[in-house]
Amino acid sequence: MTLPTILIADDDRSIRTVLTQALGRAGYQVRSSSNAATLWRWVEEGEGDLVITDVVMPDENGLDLIPRIKRIRPDLRIVVMSAQSTLMTAVKAAQRGAFEYLPKPFDLTELLAVVARALATPSEPSATASEPRDSEERLPLIGRSASMQEIYRTIARLTTADLTVMINGESGTGKELVARALHDYGKRRSGPFVPINMAAIPRELIESELFGHERGAFTGATNRSQGRFEQANGGTLFLDEIGDMPPEAQTRLLRVLQEGEFTSVGGRQPIKANVRIIAATHRDLRTAIRQGQFREDLFYRLNVVPIRLPPLRERVEDIPLLARHFLDRARDDGLPSKMLDSGAIERLKQHNWPGNVRELENVMRRLAALCPDETISTETIAAELTETDMPLAPAARGAAPVGPEPLVVAVERHIKDFLAAHNDGIGVTDIYDKIIAEVERPLIRMTLSVTRGNQIKAAAMLGLNRNTLRKKIRDLDIPVVRGLM
Repeated sequence: MTLPTILIADDDRSIRTVLTQALGRAGYQVRSSSNAATLWRWVEEGEGDLVITDVVMPDENGLDLIPRIKRIRPDLRIVVMSAQSTLMTAVKAAQRGAFEYLPKPFDLTELLAVVARALATPSEPSATASEPRDSEERLPLIGRSASMQEIYRTIARLTTADLTVMINGESGTGKELVARALHDYGKRRSGPFVPINMAAIPRELIESELFGHERGAFTGATNRSQGRFEQANGGTLFLDEIGDMPPEAQTRLLRVLQEGEFTSVGGRQPIKANVRIIAATHRDLRTAIRQGQFREDLFYRLNVVPIRLPPLRERVEDIPLLARHFLDRARDDGLPSKMLDSGAIERLKQHNWPGNVRELENVMRRLAALCPDETISTETIAAELTETDMPLAPAARGAAPVGPEPLVVAVERHIKDFLAAHNDGIGVTDIYDKIIAEVERPLIRMTLSVTRGNQIKAAAMLGLNRNTLRKKIRDLDIPVVRGLM
């Protein structure tokens, strides 16, 4: 039996050596080159069962090579690697026909899993999507942390699909930016992007806002009005803060998703719903379902592809890049040019950032406008963040620098809010299970993220038996990335 042959193109000799050894041990034949020309010659001659190529090579950009390979050998799988860990790199790789994109530095276990999956995946005809016209100079999302790389890869995969997406994240994490990226680089980018914040609309007007109304449908309806579904025809409807949608509107939205059509308020003629739905919330909808505040059937209609945006405190390595980006944007808007010294950057990384990326942007713009020095110092940042920090417990007041909020404080605040919301006690008999589940689920999910989905490593870190961990993953409905196990 002939072993599969992997063709590698990367001008970094050490990477070629590591890949050759790892793939050889895994039972593959390997041919490697430092340039695109040699790789292209091998492909033309019909060699290889899979290509692994870097983006930046001395003679050609690896992304430009993908369409050429696909034209003469459409069934040949291509895996792209790049140290240019940006959203646009991932999107371009996907839209030019790459099977997978891996940011450098990559995990060998993950790469071997991707290779095995690529060789095992049946070939199917697919048209290569046209590329978005946006330049790379004004990227919608900033960050090179592992968690952001996974989000980039998810967005890239979704550019050739038209699936419903649910984005979950704290306030200020950039949920609308992700929704816009999904639209701008997706199949419906030539259509409108229509956002609607469900928390900002009076309860009695939500149906009219979503579905429109006919003249005379209610007092004050002097003319026919299009709803957001009609306005988004052919494009994307972004339902922000979907967790705040009242029950009666949830029922109508579910019916539209099931039937693919709707009627305006006071109307009789059904209207085709030709939109892609992207929803977002800062709430835990599974808890809302248990509390009877959100329809479970609607949740599963919306949660086809879940995307979780990490809070800024979980990706502190992105803070210097984000801070520099916001200072540059402030300069472009006419504010004085500023830079941060190394101590200031470290102080930024110590802050808890309850307002997340939005809070960081506000701080940078404020300092660009008000700081008299060209270089922003550690002391300036410390003073700024001390003023904006949330109130501390008495024992912590006066401590400097202010560190991340202790877990016990966050848990106590959450339990206090939960109990205050159910102070009558009616219908609440399982507070213990609810609170434990809310802590246990993110603990397991984030541990799996750190181990790149490796359940054996995650079980060891958590101090759990592997079978116990697998049962908890199943019972808590925790998504695990396929191919990384």
